Order: sequence, then structure tokens, then C-alpha cells
Amino acid sequence: MACCTVSHSKGEEVKLLVVPHTRTQTIVELSHSHPMAGHLGAQNTTQRIRDRFHWPGMEAEIKRFCQACPDCQQTSPHTPPPAPLIPLPIIEVPFERIGMDLVGPLPKFGRGHEHILVIVDYATRYPEAIPLRKATSKAIAQELFLLCSRVGIPREMADLCRLLKVKQLWTTVYHPQTGGLVERFNQTLKQVAVDDRRDWDQMLPYVLFGIREVPQASTGFTPFKLLFGRQPRGLLDVAKEAWEQQPTAHWTTIEHVSEMRERLDRVMPLVREHLAAAQEAQRRRYDRAAQPREFQPGDYVLVLVPTAACKFLAKWQGPYIITEKVGPVTYRVRQPGRRKESQLYHINLLKRWEGTRTQVAALAASSPVVVDVSPHLSAAQKKELQHLVGQFSDVFSPRPGRTRILQHDVRTPPGTIVQQRPY
Repeated sequence: MACCTVSHSKGEEVKLLVVPHTRTQTIVELSHSHPMAGHLGAQNTTQRIRDRFHWPGMEAEIKRFCQACPDCQQTSPHTPPPAPLIPLPIIEVPFERIGMDLVGPLPKFGRGHEHILVIVDYATRYPEAIPLRKATSKAIAQELFLLCSRVGIPREMADLCRLLKVKQLWTTVYHPQTGGLVERFNQTLKQVAVDDRRDWDQMLPYVLFGIREVPQASTGFTPFKLLFGRQPRGLLDVAKEAWEQQPTAHWTTIEHVSEMRERLDRVMPLVREHLAAAQEAQRRRYDRAAQPREFQPGDYVLVLVPTAACKFLAKWQGPYIITEKVGPVTYRVRQPGRRKESQLYHINLLKRWEGTRTQVAALAASSPVVVDVSPHLSAAQKKELQHLVGQFSDVFSPRPGRTRILQHDVRTPPGTIVQQRPY
């Protein structure tokens, strides 16, 4: 190998070894990927190599290597900028589209309720919160029938199973902004469960009334008025009437219906304008830090998903392959080895994989199984478990199954009821 002498910015002359092209990969791996190298960034890695070696195009090669490093891509705290906000379509007919979600489990006390079925109308923002003892499909379906008996059958439901020939709207996982209308209401209900821990289920009607009689910032009107065409008669109205001692007006049924119809006809155009203005203002605020991004089917990406140890912590996992572009910011990703091999993700949870197809194949061959390591294990035990899974990859699988090699009997006393998983 040849040598060259260069002068650094400090005025010192340093003798560098000129590395041939066949050995540059080894130098970069030792300077970046080795456990003693610390996986530093491209600038620090370049500085480390520059003090000892030199070859043409060194900085560009080191930068490409650091960007394609699998460990750095999965653990880097830097996330890509969010995609521009896409406002949801404005719904004008009450209960034409509803958003639904389940809150819980919550503290369980005398009445046995531990879940809340949350339903919000997209047109009027009218909320419903129904306490449930068990979050079963039968219990949810029964409450939906009761709701439909009061307001009619919605055309679209978000976040719940297909029922009553209603169109289902899917939202992406780990991205609550898609169902933000329901998620914000969920936070209010959870706070009630914390503040009124023992009788939170009895406090729900009071919370609902308070929300229904307050004008919404997005519509400019109260949910109650948008649904019923009038303001609710609350405690302040009762106090005002008592102090003023005004007689209650008597209307006929026809006059009352006509008045409500006229009010709704006057209100709905204003609601549409308020919603459009609110969405535009929200989009402008959100898009200040947003940047358009796009993937194509066949691209490899990393996915930001919660860890097994803590659902509030997430890390980049992959690489996985995009199979379909479902919407402007929604993609279907194939994840071999995971419980659900095909999943919808919002683009804000995806990051482009900078490696080559050869690296993807090597990673898939070296770690074919995604293992959720139990959080109670020590660091040494986790490392040993991961080693065993990798060593015997033909034995371990994330798919539930059974083996005939070993058998084990669990003997229980007579009459004992045992709950067993279906697989």
C-alpha cells in the first residue's frame, strides 16, 4: 500500500495510508459497526478514518455506509418529517358517519362496569358514552341497536366491525390522529375515571350533558342544537327563569316542528363554513413542519411500532416491503414473521430503508423470527434467549402450533374449571 502526507487544519503533517478499493469496506466497518466503534455518525466516522487512511471518494462512501447501517436505522432518534395533513370530508347529515372506540379496562367497582363504548357523530359532534361490563361483540352490537333505534342506521362506521350492512372505514394502526374526533373525547372520559374513581360510570351522563351544551370550536354550535334544533335547558336556564319568573311559552306541535326545521336550515350552512375554516386552519398549522413523502410498491421501509416491554415506547423494526398504496398517506406493508403479515400503516410511521436488497436478504436469513422478549428477564437472559432463537430458527416460530416431540400433563383437582386458549 502507498502512503501520502497531508496537512491538517491545525498545521500538523500526518502520514496516511492509501487504501485500495478492495479494502475500504473493511476499514469503514471497523470504524463504524464494530462494538468498540460505537456506531457514530458519518461525520465522526469520517474524522476517525481521515486521521489514518485515505482513498478517493472516501467521504461519500462513508456517508452511504452509515445511512445504510441496519442498527443505526432501527435505533436512530431522528424521524422523517410528517406528511402534510389530509382533512377528512365534511359530513352534513347527522349520524350519517359515526366514529367509535372502546375505552378500558377502567377501575371496576360495585356496578361491574369496566369499559366505555364511545360513539361520536361526525356531523354534529354529538357524543355518546355507554358503560359496559364486558367488551364483547354481543354487548357492543346490542348497544348499537339501541343507538340505531334512536337516530337511525348510519351509513358509515369508523373503527368497528361490519354490521347492519354499514360501510366500515378502516384507520391505520398506531396513528390515533386518523380517528382524532373520538380520541380527544376518550381523553376526557379517562380523566373522569381517574377523578371519580368509584362512581365514574354514574358520572358519564353529567359529562355528556356538559359536552353537548358547549359550542364546539370546529362547528361554532353546540352538538345538542345541531341535532335537535334547539339549545338544551340546563341548570343556568332554570336559575335564570326562576329569577326572572317568566312564564313558559306554549307552542303547538306543528309550530314547534316548523321552528326546529327553520333553525336547522339556517344553522347547517354556517356549520359547513366553520368546519371548512377550522380544517384549513388546522392544516396550515400542521403543515408548517410537514414535508410531502411517497413510497412505491416494492420499496423497503422500517416501521415504527410499540415495543413488547412498554406500549408507550416505540422503535423502528424491519425492513419490510410495501405491497400497495391504499390512500394518499396510507400503505399496506408485508411483515413476514409477525402475527399479522399484512398491515395498514400511515406514512408518518414509515421510514425508507437505505440498504440494498442484498442486505435485506441477509437480515431476513439471520433473523427470521420476530421475538417479543419478556420484560422481566435480565439483559443476560434476553441475550441468551435471542441466541437460542437464532441458533434453532428451524424450531422456533411466531405462529402458534404444537409439537409431538415433548408432552406435558397438568393435573388439576376434580371439578376445577380450566380456561384454555383455542390453539
